[in-house]
Amino acid sequence: MMFGTIKSASCVWVVWVCLFFCSRLTNAGAAPICANSQAGCHVLSLANLFDRVIQHSARTHGISNNLHTEFEQYFLPSKNHIGRVSRNCHTSSILTPNGKDNAQRMAREELTEVILKLLVAWRDPLWHFHTSMAHHHDFNNFSSNKALEMSNMVHELHKGVEKVAEKMQVMGIISNTVSSLASPEALLASDSSEWRLMRDYDLLYCFRRDSNKVQNYLKILKCRIVPEHGC
Repeated sequence: MMFGTIKSASCVWVVWVCLFFCSRLTNAGAAPICANSQAGCHVLSLANLFDRVIQHSARTHGISNNLHTEFEQYFLPSKNHIGRVSRNCHTSSILTPNGKDNAQRMAREELTEVILKLLVAWRDPLWHFHTSMAHHHDFNNFSSNKALEMSNMVHELHKGVEKVAEKMQVMGIISNTVSSLASPEALLASDSSEWRLMRDYDLLYCFRRDSNKVQNYLKILKCRIVPEHGC
C-alpha cells in the first residue's frame, strides 16, 4: 500500500516538474521583444529598450577590452612594438562627435545615425577578425570563441538600436529620416578594402575605441530623451 502511495506521489512530482519547466520554456521563447504593439510581441518601454542596448554595449566593450589585453600578451610582448602600432581606423570616415559636450549638442537623429553607422561598419571586419584568430594556433580557443561572440553581439546590438530608433520615430521623438543599413558612409567603411589591410591588433584597437564610443553615445542619447530613468 505504501509502495503504491510513493509511486503515485512520484508520478505527481514528475508531472509537476515537467509542467513547470515546459511553461518556463514556452514563456521564454513565445514573445519576442518588439518596439511597438504587434501580434505575438512583448512591448517594452523606451527606457527599458535603452537599458537593454546600453547593457549589451557594455558587455561588448568589455569583451573587446579583454581580447585587446590577451592579444598584447600573446603577440606583442615588446612595449616598443606596441608603440609602433598604426592608429588609422577604417571608421575614421564616419564623422563622430568629439567629447561629451559635442555629443550632447548633436541632433538626436544625427547621434542615432552615428551609432548605427559605427555598428554597420564593423559587420564584416569582426567576422574577418574571428576567422583570423581561428587560424592562430598560439591563440587559445577560448579567446577565439570570444572573438566570435563579439561579432555576434555587435549584430544583436545593431538590431537593438534599430528597435530603439523605431520606437523613437513612432513616439515622434526623432524624424523618420534616420537610416541605418542604407547608409553609404557605413557600408563604404564596412566593404572597403582598407580594413582588410589592417593588422589584427590594429583592428582590435579600433573596435575597442568604437565600441566605447557607441556605449557612451547610447548613454548620452538616453539621458537626453528619458532623463528621469537613471540619469
